[in-house]
Amino acid sequence: MVNQSIKSSGLDSNTSSAEVFSYNESDNGSVYLQDHTILFVLEGTLTVKFGICEYIINKNELLMILKNVMIEYLFELSEESKIIEYLKFSLKDELLREFTKLIQINADESIVVTPIKASPLNERLLSYVILVKYYFTESKQIAASLLRIKLLELLFDLGYEHQDVLSQLLNMKPSYRGNITKIVEENIMNPVSLNDLAILSGRSLSSFKRDFKAIYNMSPSQWIREKRLDKAKELFSGTQMSVTDICYLLGFENIGHFSRIFKSYSGISPSGYKLSMQVNNHYLEQNTH
Repeated sequence: MVNQSIKSSGLDSNTSSAEVFSYNESDNGSVYLQDHTILFVLEGTLTVKFGICEYIINKNELLMILKNVMIEYLFELSEESKIIEYLKFSLKDELLREFTKLIQINADESIVVTPIKASPLNERLLSYVILVKYYFTESKQIAASLLRIKLLELLFDLGYEHQDVLSQLLNMKPSYRGNITKIVEENIMNPVSLNDLAILSGRSLSSFKRDFKAIYNMSPSQWIREKRLDKAKELFSGTQMSVTDICYLLGFENIGHFSRIFKSYSGISPSGYKLSMQVNNHYLEQNTH
């Protein structure tokens, strides 16, 4: 079991926040980020997958993730460290607007916004991180007024040496994509069409596809297909269900279509995969008694 030590600013969900996380074992999962997020990796290695793109962030590097995206993550211990440790800053639009007023700049409309960007830490940001980490070790809760000052300082420091990262944050436009993830996750095993999902989300089909791609960095058809195929593998391994039952349970059109795309995805037919799982499970049972 992962030993997790979390100290947070304690501020409510309507404000920006800062947190420090520490683990002594690897941790992985997926998460939908509703706020702009900046991660400073202090110990260990972080791998983030955004659709078909993968980013590896090592010690003393930062990762900026713009809001309203779904990512998969893996935190791993490094050879020289026995813990995983990182600082996480969640930035609301209100804080960014306050910052732009303080420095009296306008967003550059010509900037091409990229959802995720990795960058090494310079001495200025390293000093900042050391000081913020000190606040967490000295106190269980950071005062809201102090946290606000430190978050604004973070934006100033990013602008000083990482203008590209800051520009990405300041050029985000309003987005209303939050319900797409909920609708898709709830209907992943239902035989619904993309047009049905678009209607459920209150969008046209073209808008649904565009917004989905912005969140997952993958087309909805490809993402849903891969999730259903992964679920099929899980069912083949953990149940006695037939290939036919699994095919229709997961909303595939027919056995031929299911078999073709499963083999393309896994390199083996559904019946072949099911047989290999049965053999493997039988072997494990024999060796545990």
